[in-house]
Amino acid sequence: MNIRKELEKRILVIDGAMGTMIQRHKLGEADYRGERFKDWHTDVKGNNDLLCITQPEIIKGIHKQYLAAGADIIETNTFSSTVIAMADYDMQSLAYELNVAAARCAREAVKEFLTENPAAAPKFVAGAIGPLNKTLSLSPDVNNPGYRAVSFNEVVDAYYEQIRGLVDGGVDLLLIETIFDTLNAKAAIFAAKKYFRATGTELPVMISGTITDASGRTLSGQTLEAFYTSVMHAEPLSVGLNCALGAAEMRSHIEELSQIASCYTSAYPNAGLPNAMGEYDEQPHETAHFIEDWAKQGFVNIVGGCCGTTPDHIRHIAAQVKNLTPRPLPVLEMAL
Repeated sequence: MNIRKELEKRILVIDGAMGTMIQRHKLGEADYRGERFKDWHTDVKGNNDLLCITQPEIIKGIHKQYLAAGADIIETNTFSSTVIAMADYDMQSLAYELNVAAARCAREAVKEFLTENPAAAPKFVAGAIGPLNKTLSLSPDVNNPGYRAVSFNEVVDAYYEQIRGLVDGGVDLLLIETIFDTLNAKAAIFAAKKYFRATGTELPVMISGTITDASGRTLSGQTLEAFYTSVMHAEPLSVGLNCALGAAEMRSHIEELSQIASCYTSAYPNAGLPNAMGEYDEQPHETAHFIEDWAKQGFVNIVGGCCGTTPDHIRHIAAQVKNLTPRPLPVLEMAL
């Protein structure tokens, strides 16, 4: 099972939002705690990653809904499964276990889906590596711009443990996503390369950044081209964009990326922009219409959805790109 061979043949579809689907279950504090953490000393409601341990059937069920909708790649429920992010719940010691459990949930979902649908195309599990709640490029103290809440080595160590858990749990590839601070992403890349060297195991790495404003820059101030240049040393399977923007707002940026990227490109936007209540109103057929346009223009190799998207969004997207030609990799000329 080789994802590169699949990418040569067709546009692959990545899944949609995990948080949106978890919200539909209307889980309370007790549901998040489960039996194991019923006496935990802090509130844990909202710690969605913990559900891979306390409510694995719910997470596996969400994965299976996305697979049934046509997703070729499903992401593990590990957006915050690092020592650094889990400190919010005083659950730092669970970081490795969370990643193993999440990877196994996704792996089991794929196994069950393929058993029920033996004629289905190959499915892949991507280990989701989020951006952290602390940044290496920006100070949390406006009066002390040189201060950092975390060090590069601390971030590397946190990501290394996450990657170790994801690989031990059985992921097919790694996805460093929702990058607003490229230095954090470079720490994740460094951790991945360090792990690959230490273990002799190497997995494909997808990288996905986030454009946060109309100027086309990341939160830490990089242009899209600068961001791309900063991460290409990792020789990723793909570079792309996700989150922050809806498909309409993301179009010009993904077009630019498709023109400069020497690797595959990915794009999974939000379901439009949030309304005054923070909800996403863009309907599945609307999101799919925008993404179909990108595909017809030859901008993308991997598409899907982020915040606010559901299996219905993914079903519409998968149907719209099913018979469209993927973006060809550019032929690079060697400089003399």
